[in-house]
Amino acid sequence: MSSKKMVYWTGAVAAAVLLLIILIVTLDHNGNYVSRALAGKALALGMTDRETCEAWEDENESNFPSSLKGQWYVKYLDYLIGNGYMELPGDEDGEERQADMEDFAAGAITYGEVAYAAEQVESGLSRALGVSRKKYSDPIPKEEWWLFYETFLKKADLEGTVQTKTIALYGTPANVEGAESWTAYTSEGELQFEGLSLDAYIDHEIEVCIRGTDIIRMERDVSDEVVYKNAWLIPDGEKNRMEVYIGGTVREFPLEDAVEEEAGGVLADVSLKDGKIRKLSLKKDTIEGKVLAVRDNAIEIEGYGNVAITDDFKVYKTYGTVKEARKKDILVGYDIQKFVVEDKRICAALLVKSFDARNIRVLLMDTGFQSIFHDTVTLKCSVPMKVVLGDYEFTVEAGEKFTVFDGDERLRRSDRRFIIEPEDPTKSIDVTTIERGQGTPSYQGTLEISQEKEGLLLLNDLDVEDYLTRVVPSEMPASYEMEALKAQAVCARTYAYRQIKANAYSQYGAHVDDSTNYQVYNNTASSERTDTAVMETYGQMVFYGDNPAETYYFSTSCGHTTDGTIWGADQSAVPYLKGVSLTDGRTVMKELRDNESFEKFIRDKDAETYDSTFPMYRWETKITNRSLEEKITGIGEIQALAVTERGTGGIAKKLKVYGSEGETVISGENQIRSTLGSTELVYKKNDGKTLTGWSNLPSAYIAIDETARDEESGLRTFTIWGGGYGHGVGMSQNGAQQMAREGMDYEDILTFFYDGVEIRELS
Repeated sequence: MSSKKMVYWTGAVAAAVLLLIILIVTLDHNGNYVSRALAGKALALGMTDRETCEAWEDENESNFPSSLKGQWYVKYLDYLIGNGYMELPGDEDGEERQADMEDFAAGAITYGEVAYAAEQVESGLSRALGVSRKKYSDPIPKEEWWLFYETFLKKADLEGTVQTKTIALYGTPANVEGAESWTAYTSEGELQFEGLSLDAYIDHEIEVCIRGTDIIRMERDVSDEVVYKNAWLIPDGEKNRMEVYIGGTVREFPLEDAVEEEAGGVLADVSLKDGKIRKLSLKKDTIEGKVLAVRDNAIEIEGYGNVAITDDFKVYKTYGTVKEARKKDILVGYDIQKFVVEDKRICAALLVKSFDARNIRVLLMDTGFQSIFHDTVTLKCSVPMKVVLGDYEFTVEAGEKFTVFDGDERLRRSDRRFIIEPEDPTKSIDVTTIERGQGTPSYQGTLEISQEKEGLLLLNDLDVEDYLTRVVPSEMPASYEMEALKAQAVCARTYAYRQIKANAYSQYGAHVDDSTNYQVYNNTASSERTDTAVMETYGQMVFYGDNPAETYYFSTSCGHTTDGTIWGADQSAVPYLKGVSLTDGRTVMKELRDNESFEKFIRDKDAETYDSTFPMYRWETKITNRSLEEKITGIGEIQALAVTERGTGGIAKKLKVYGSEGETVISGENQIRSTLGSTELVYKKNDGKTLTGWSNLPSAYIAIDETARDEESGLRTFTIWGGGYGHGVGMSQNGAQQMAREGMDYEDILTFFYDGVEIRELS
């Protein structure tokens, strides 16, 4: 940062801090009493969380004028007033009252107001105040208020969510450039301190009353001496300064001689008093190796086994833009991290280089994809298999079986695992205790067997491109057009990259499993055609800007896809997932959000789109209220169903169910499909054939109406007209097939379904 910019920033921060101090002093009522704003926040957070108050504010009309919208206290006071814990001031009309609301918030809360709130929580609780009604109009002194608050919490916070904690305060907007208002950077992570003044306690240990990530009260200053454990230090010799990374902040201090020699950075415990460094304890011992698993309290590293982590364990990205990272960023299956150790425990992980997505680790589920855990694993190979168990290695001869049982004595140590690979790396290993669509599956790469409390884990570590040769035929028929297969290969590769990076199974040492939870892997044997599709798109992925896209895909559309908001995502986060009609014009049919227009569209079996020649393009089924009442309870006899909200393309987002004793709303396409679905339903497809046995509806592109009723028994029959198969986001696989038939290449297909993307290799 230039010196001129630093002056401007420093001046702006000083002005902001001054305004905050003025506001805090005003709301603190000259320090003798507690403002309604601060007391209201404490009362609200004693009963619920900030997010609930924010939701209330969004969904209800505020008691405050629009000029105060955005003030931190509005949500808490609106919540209390709206839920009957606090009364509005005076008898003025609406406009006059709103004009006085700022003074109301800043004014001191009275004994009477506290007593009123207490009585709403539990009758008789106000007696704990120990005052007569004559004093109800008097402000309650601050000390008395906080003493009573402890009693209030015993009745209002039965689960003990509000806690007292001692934290180290690293920074606030006063010393952290770009920090959001009321954000404190602490040893407990980022916390909110709305309405409080904490700047004077930076580099102190303080005791706070806290709910979740919200500080309710700063109770006391514990110490002006603080130790920042496992901070990352980078020297800047030219400025004679050093940057200290801790708790999401970057602090600057005078350069210490011991740090000056560590050009690439060094880990240290930093001891401060009165905000000045008194002592540095550098930590230079490191280990490195392929990460096999990231557990709650240990990291399993090839060659070291499980190594425990310290309570103050930190993760730092040390290449490119240096920053503090998260434990989930430690990537299993890769050797791209160094680990700083002290007393045989890991105190920090250093991410020293980016990953290249060359291999993927897949948990193999049992037969039927019911569980990731196995009772028994038996392996066989046409060539000898090398088996490694820690320092011990042996060979299983060609054609012989190697079997491991749950509870095997050889795996009694938690850091032990069998690593099995064929002596000829071009050969595959059969897993005879698993059945897949192809029969007995075989796997390239290496297999690993480890023991968990619930059973054995079986993991396949292999090259990503080899993985894709078993994913593509499992997700799309090998008989499909080559350009459609190529589009599928690029989608699958992009999806795999993102899942490797997401690291969801890191506690088990894997990136994905082999089921529909991720991408179906090795359910169908590889073929020459799908191998060609993978090979001819080698390394290519779908990018939006500099980042690989979320390449969702599904089987069949109803003639229109939907957008990424169907699962609650912000559209700005996935702008390339836009719902479009599967026609040459690639238009958005906005009218499909209307029930009448959508029903006309979905009941038209001949509407011509890229998917219209496929059987699941249109389907219908019937369901009774009696069947639905097995899943939907608490509202009596079901009398009607109505889609009350549709997303892009007409997909159902909310379904209201009306009963004789009430009503309920089912939200989300997956929940709607699950609730209305049943293995007993019979679906009539567009080709006239039927199918049954599916637990969920094929899609949430549905229109529904009552088509029969028995007045005597109360039995009602509802017909569901639907279209498509799958969630409807991203690429329709059958749509891609038809596009390929009509001459579009795989890049044309992908850019049709994913708006504004480009197809290229990772740079």
